[in-house]
Amino acid sequence: MKRIAVIGAGVTGVTTAYALIQRGFDVTVFDRHRYAAMETSFANGGQLSVSNAEVWNHVATLAKALRWMLRRDAPLLLNPAPAWHKYSWIYEFLRQIPNYRANTIETVRIALQARQHLFSIAEKEGIEFDLERRGILHVYHDRKGFEAAAAVNSLLREGGLVRHAVAEGEIRSIEPALQASCYGGFFTPSDSTGDIHKFTRGLTAACERLGVTFHFDTSVTSFARDESGLFTLIAEHRTEDAASHDVCDHRFDAVVICAGVMSRQFAAMLGDHVNVYPVKGYSITVCLDDEASRNAAPWVSLLDDGAKIVTSRLGKDRFRVAGTAEINGFSRDIRADRIAPLVDWTRRHFPGVATSRVIPWTGLRPMLPSMLPKVGKGKLPNVFYNTGHGHLGWTLSAATAETVAGVIAQSAAASAHLPPA
Repeated sequence: MKRIAVIGAGVTGVTTAYALIQRGFDVTVFDRHRYAAMETSFANGGQLSVSNAEVWNHVATLAKALRWMLRRDAPLLLNPAPAWHKYSWIYEFLRQIPNYRANTIETVRIALQARQHLFSIAEKEGIEFDLERRGILHVYHDRKGFEAAAAVNSLLREGGLVRHAVAEGEIRSIEPALQASCYGGFFTPSDSTGDIHKFTRGLTAACERLGVTFHFDTSVTSFARDESGLFTLIAEHRTEDAASHDVCDHRFDAVVICAGVMSRQFAAMLGDHVNVYPVKGYSITVCLDDEASRNAAPWVSLLDDGAKIVTSRLGKDRFRVAGTAEINGFSRDIRADRIAPLVDWTRRHFPGVATSRVIPWTGLRPMLPSMLPKVGKGKLPNVFYNTGHGHLGWTLSAATAETVAGVIAQSAAASAHLPPA
């Protein structure tokens, strides 16, 4: 097994391609967009956040969702209109509630591994991505929220994360720019932030230098597997004349699905059930065009747990604010009533930051019901998955890429009757 096809050029697909090329495989990546990192890896919250590893499968989350159903600006919004995919996903999500504790601890473990891999890759390949290693500060505006967070903190610590409680006065010293009053918070000094789009594009360039082939503007439409086990990918490549397409086929020894919210569709073609659902999120990038705004914006990354909003400083002149979750199918419409709370939150907490130039964005998080990614083998020989990372795609990707590449290397060695590399 030598020739590997990776479907998807988001952060998970590109990190997977990198891990495979490092092991000597011949790697080809397919993506329907013209460039890498054009969907969920384009403008997320920017956090590399082990501290946000708590899975959502908890009774308290359901209670909040029910209270929020009638609010258009709610942090979590569920469209109740019937749809089989949506309600099958919700059913599987509910069945994972008993695994809340174990899945949270496992997510922490993966995220800690990923952190070291990602920093190592960025240093080795010289990738600049507005990295800020100033920690992440979770803030709580009332005692109830803070005490609930203390219970979560015990799970994070059990998973290996060093994170400590801070009083309101300490919050001011950690991030003086924050103007809102807080009951308390938790600070994770080892967490960091950066620009996921810059990182993924930089790693794509590194992969190309190392010999990875990328087919952009190319949609994989079907798979066929012959008696020898080789896979044929049928793909349509959009030409410069957008009205025409070139149809071509490519042959590979193995296929890795890293296709984000489209992974469910590809898995079905290959005989697997991978129930990824698109959980929609929004962000704004506040352009810090004047000196007063640059001075008033925070450098330490924040997570306001009550509002479910995260922030990151991307260099001196950009401030990213992201949040909300919307269970509403594959809609990529940017809704004004979902962007407004992000702008209002910025004005309230950082009144010195001008919001006259704000760039809105929305993306679909590929989320599995367990909130753990699917990493490893499919039913068919030489079909593999690295997908379903939800809101922690960037945080987890460097570790899951290493894991799936290791599984592929072991499979290749076994088929060749050789010890794994």
